[in-house]
Amino acid sequence: MPLEAANTLGALLSQRATTHAIHTALQWDGADARWQRLDYATFAERVHALARALPVERGLRVAWLGFNHPAQLALLFALALRGAVLVPLNHRLSPAEWATILDDCAPVCLLHDDAFAEPARALAAAEGLQAIDVATFDLSPVEPVPDQGRASDPVLLVYTSGTTGDPKGAVHTHANLLANMAIASEVQQMSDRDTVLTVLPLFHVGGLCIQTLPALSVGARVLLQRRFDPGTVLDALAHERPTLTLQVPATLQALIQHPHWSAVDLSCLRAIWAGSSLLPAELLRACHARGVPVCNVYGATETGPFSIALGPDRAVELAGSCGWPAPGVEVKLVDLQGDAVARGRVGEICVRGPNVVSLYWPDVDAVDTEGFFHSGDLARQEAQGNYVVVGRSKDMIISGGENIYPAEIEHLLAEHPWVAECAVVGRPDERWGEVCVAVVVLRDAAPDDWSAGVEASLNGRLARYKWPRHWHRVDALPRTALGKVVKPAIRAWLVSQR
Repeated sequence: MPLEAANTLGALLSQRATTHAIHTALQWDGADARWQRLDYATFAERVHALARALPVERGLRVAWLGFNHPAQLALLFALALRGAVLVPLNHRLSPAEWATILDDCAPVCLLHDDAFAEPARALAAAEGLQAIDVATFDLSPVEPVPDQGRASDPVLLVYTSGTTGDPKGAVHTHANLLANMAIASEVQQMSDRDTVLTVLPLFHVGGLCIQTLPALSVGARVLLQRRFDPGTVLDALAHERPTLTLQVPATLQALIQHPHWSAVDLSCLRAIWAGSSLLPAELLRACHARGVPVCNVYGATETGPFSIALGPDRAVELAGSCGWPAPGVEVKLVDLQGDAVARGRVGEICVRGPNVVSLYWPDVDAVDTEGFFHSGDLARQEAQGNYVVVGRSKDMIISGGENIYPAEIEHLLAEHPWVAECAVVGRPDERWGEVCVAVVVLRDAAPDDWSAGVEASLNGRLARYKWPRHWHRVDALPRTALGKVVKPAIRAWLVSQR
């Protein structure tokens, strides 16, 4: 008889500890032997031990600062049992940025791993918090903690990257996370026979919610790496033989450029999923040439994030597309007035579904009156019903009254053999309002007069008014933790160069 669907993370944990007790849940490459290999029954024991030890009550928050660690996943479930909330901190932020987040959500304590012991202690002292090294917890089996969680309870507070302003905490409930697990595992056809390789940071919903939590929800094995390293990833592919992994353009490029890329047998992978709305064609071709489809997930911190997906059956045919709305997720494109746009026209992506958060911390609406989250991303719907993202609404350039979408230009520039990476932004112009500026990272083979050659490649492929008027060479593009280019930083740099 099928088990009743879990309505809290605690209920899900109990189910997996019963049905998959001796199945490996987590395999970790860290130094603490207590966490290196856990079956589902042992993982549940660790969760209950943490839940007993944590100084929390219903509704309180606990922050985490560290690299990927099984304790962070156990902490999520432990706090869920207590009716409390996990706040994972982006370890790449500055102390001032961490302090801004802690001031906003007021956690009762800060847990950390060994690598971040010193900054965590300094941060906690400045904020008047207790800093707790996760290695100090007694993980001996304890009497199970009663499940105090409710489906509507907040359980995870994830702060947006803040690339366009102050970060906001998206409030994910038990119901949100469980819905996202069900959606993501269905689309990716996950089962307990899968092995998922997790290398992206768990402080973001991409690393946590696209594959890791869905894998645990179905009893699969998760290979958890402390942090991304291309050599370690390729070694895991060769020896652990994962069936699925999630990458972003920056990590995928590092894998493809690694000297062992061509020697590693990739036949274990039925797909590489990418958490990025825009994927460079070069990276897609390199993976497809090895027989591995690169699937795509579109989403945001507020949307689960599993919202729109391109599965393996159409990944090669529709490379560059985000695919179709995931099961139970509604998508619409709207213009500046909020009206739906016709198919083939560009509009802002709006998403509604059971995995979409309703609030920013503590009680600010994240959706409109109809429950739609307005993403700020621009896309068009193709004739087949799939969606193609063309950029951010704030990135759109208006030159001479014409709308220009940078992604269209960036895709073409990225195909040039001299171009490793690029970004196109708008610069104010007295005559045209704005003009396009291309900021480019070049390959070693590029000559000194590279800009003329790259510009010539646009001839006949892109309307003249869309061509970049200015070209700049840089060593690297500024990126967020998940590899997204930070265009406000580029614009600020361009201003400083004038």
